[in-house]
Amino acid sequence: MKLLLTSSGISNSSINNVLVELLGKPIAESNALFIPTAIYPFAQGPYYAMRAVSGDMSSKLSQLGWRTLGLLELTALPSIEKDVWLQAVQEADALLAWGGDPLYLSYWLQHSGLAELLPSLLEKMVYVGVSAGSMAVSAIFGEAYSSPPSGSGEPLKTENIKLTTPQGDIERTFIMARGVGLVDFAMIPHLDNKNHPDASAPNAEKWAAMLPVPVYAIDDQTAIKVNGDTIEVVSEGHWKLFYDTKIK
Repeated sequence: MKLLLTSSGISNSSINNVLVELLGKPIAESNALFIPTAIYPFAQGPYYAMRAVSGDMSSKLSQLGWRTLGLLELTALPSIEKDVWLQAVQEADALLAWGGDPLYLSYWLQHSGLAELLPSLLEKMVYVGVSAGSMAVSAIFGEAYSSPPSGSGEPLKTENIKLTTPQGDIERTFIMARGVGLVDFAMIPHLDNKNHPDASAPNAEKWAAMLPVPVYAIDDQTAIKVNGDTIEVVSEGHWKLFYDTKIK
């Protein structure tokens, strides 16, 4: 399988070069399908989805100069004959999974029927994830919500936690859930991003300790490349791997 799991899209030349390597050809010669599904459980979800698709976001993904770019809405797939949408998926060189709510995205990856196809599809195509789009492919993942999740999803565990910031403690709803299971590690994106105080280095360590799998905490200049059994961190920023993590 070929995956490029990012925190904030194709944010630097190192990550861009790895994407081209995984594609096996230039981006300008590659066809991509954009998956906006994860963003919808948020209040401004439809507007953020449009901005992401149109390239009006700082996180580069749709605006990379793809040969063709299509939209794959996972919530629509169960109501469409599989043969109708499968051909477009099979012809794509890359699936681009946008950020948002990883619990919701994991639910729809599985309930759309796409998840069961991914292991065979990703022998040739590349799955590119941004934030939640990266988190949802794990066997087990965790997420810290500022309010309880508002979309479909089936957490394994939910609890209220307090995390520390320079401005004082913040309360979050922490969920642990099953993802698609393409990788056996979890991810914490946006490490030390000031707009994501729950992902500061101290909070990431606390977050990782609540999961029973290895956890990569990565900043917005870092990505994880998965090519078959090989896992490689590609970074122009900083990251940390937490090995000794157990459910408390």
